[in-house]
Amino acid sequence: MSVSDSPPPARVVFLGGLGRSGTTLLERLLGEVPGIAPLGEVVHLWARGVLTNELCGCREPFRLCPFWRKAGKRAFGGWSEGLAHRVLALRHRVDRTRHIPALAQLIAEERVDAGGWPSPKIAELDEYVAAHRRLYDAAGEVADCPVVVDSSKHASLAFCLAAAGVDVHVVHVVRDPRAVAHSWGRQVARPEDGRPMTRWSPARTSSHWLAQNLGIEFLGRRGVPVTRVRYEDLLEAPATTLRRLVARIGLRPRLDFLNGTQAELSPAHTASGNPMRFTVGRIALTPDDGWRTAAPARHQRLVTALTWPLMIKYGYSGRLA
Repeated sequence: MSVSDSPPPARVVFLGGLGRSGTTLLERLLGEVPGIAPLGEVVHLWARGVLTNELCGCREPFRLCPFWRKAGKRAFGGWSEGLAHRVLALRHRVDRTRHIPALAQLIAEERVDAGGWPSPKIAELDEYVAAHRRLYDAAGEVADCPVVVDSSKHASLAFCLAAAGVDVHVVHVVRDPRAVAHSWGRQVARPEDGRPMTRWSPARTSSHWLAQNLGIEFLGRRGVPVTRVRYEDLLEAPATTLRRLVARIGLRPRLDFLNGTQAELSPAHTASGNPMRFTVGRIALTPDDGWRTAAPARHQRLVTALTWPLMIKYGYSGRLA
């Protein structure tokens, strides 16, 4: 295939925000739209997929999944532990929340050394993002989709992609921080191995909620396309919310999989994410307000006190149930 015959680069939609905000649900719904391929949390693919061979969303072990075997072959000539370790080492070097100011300056100054970053470190950033770019393009080709969705969420990875020149559209997914804190405090077993998922205190969740959401806000101010979607709006008006979002992405919003407040999900090749990525079949899309009575009032007051300026901006009332 000549260069002129090569398929165009996949368009990247990056779901940003804090975990437990509905990113997996939104990704699964977007994955039902023709032309969109959901990839899961690509930031964790290297460790959880390539190295530890966790299950793909289709329930096949990652290295046995036909989709990921083809994508790995096309992108890198096949998956290898050496590749995974190299990407993880680069991630530790450049993909960190504390590097966001320097990455933002790189975006603003169009690749001029910023924040004290020497040329070798910028070269590491380029190498790190190049691995993601090759993966996105290969996955898009295998899925025969012009758009791929990376639900990694981390604002720092979105900054890395933009700073290295990837044409990325960020979908900023937000949820009431009190609901997010309640979710992070619950005990949930990982379907891959039954071990409990990470739990955070309300105070720690609040700090992460602020850091990730402020990071995405900052990214939008650097000229990167950012579209905000509230989890609550997605559940209250799924068709309207999805139709607007898909149109912003630049695709025809064909939503045949939606029927009122129900959606029909097919298997998806998502490399990582919360347990909902394994769900197949009909699901109900109904508002989830159980946290209002289940979360202790003192926890709700604490989260409100720590996050109130931003939560008010996003349209959440500080009143208790």
